[in-house]
Amino acid sequence: MIRPKVPVNPTPTGLSTPPAVIQPTSVTPGTPTQPPAPMAPAQVPSRPTIQLTPGAVVAVAGAGTAVVLVVGAVLVSMLLAVAITGASVAICALVIRSILASDTRR
Repeated sequence: MIRPKVPVNPTPTGLSTPPAVIQPTSVTPGTPTQPPAPMAPAQVPSRPTIQLTPGAVVAVAGAGTAVVLVVGAVLVSMLLAVAITGASVAICALVIRSILASDTRR
């Protein structure tokens, strides 16, 4: 009733053509070309240079410090949340184990 059927690969019915033969070609050396003359570099329009005043440097440093402190506080709070969650789950497991163990003694 349930027997696997082996697929049969049908034979090709059309005419098959033999592969084309590739004839080797000879390489003829060409005349050497002169290398192009070096070109002058293109003129790049000068960009205005950014000048930081001492106040701007202090502001950038302060902003960077603030970003580092905020990111650090967020990461530490996430780590603390994971630690508290893990401790509470461990305490719950101990309480449940204690309840089950005392229940089997009675």
